[in-house]
Amino acid sequence: MTPFLLLTTLLPLAEVNRLWYSLPLLVSISLVYSATRHELMAPILRNAAWFAFWTMVVMVGVGALLQFMLSFIR
Repeated sequence: MTPFLLLTTLLPLAEVNRLWYSLPLLVSISLVYSATRHELMAPILRNAAWFAFWTMVVMVGVGALLQFMLSFIR
């Protein structure tokens, strides 16, 4: 296998791996935001899950919108 073929095969995987950095960031932001609003653990976790869910919905929506707009440019 040539180095160029190996690079072009593995390059899409590098982009996917960057998305994994968003998960710990999303969890930590959700927990810190929820902890500033509540003191007990149960409401913190419940609010953090809800906040993380809506943050993901917005991120996917913005990504879909950008992808849709990009399809008209090409």
